[in-house]
Amino acid sequence: MTTVYPVNFRWDGEAMVPLNPRLADRYYVVGETYRLEPREERSPNSHNHYFAAVHEAWANLPEYLAERFATAEHLRKHALIRAGFRDERTIVASSKAEAQRIAAFVRPFDEYAIVVAKEATVIVYTAKSQSLRAMGRKEFAESKNAVLDEIAAMAGVETDDLRRNAGTAA
Repeated sequence: MTTVYPVNFRWDGEAMVPLNPRLADRYYVVGETYRLEPREERSPNSHNHYFAAVHEAWANLPEYLAERFATAEHLRKHALIRAGFRDERTIVASSKAEAQRIAAFVRPFDEYAIVVAKEATVIVYTAKSQSLRAMGRKEFAESKNAVLDEIAAMAGVETDDLRRNAGTAA
């Protein structure tokens, strides 16, 4: 499958004109109809600050928390899930024992997932992607704030302190 890269267009008052016509010719067919949706780009500074804040928080976690999160990525994805920026899959088993077996089988598929077996049900929580492609500016800002709040609460610090410390680390 061919990866289609974003093509920038400019409105000239009559039509959307591709800024790179060769790239547009590669992905679009003359006469076909395509849905055009405006997308506000997110700030690289905000993006970089966020990842610096998560890394700084991870590097300074209290020992009892540091043991739970092998990397800053583990911490970030855990906080995304806890903050509600997640996908959920539910599997209903025939018994509590079967649910335990299914949970044990599913856990290794995603090292960042949270897998919970409750009675005869298994719930698999996976973090939503925060990639530029997956999240626009608004949703990224919401997830960023929620994750930083979650991490600050886990570490017992104020979110503003976490943000400030990331500013000195970035």
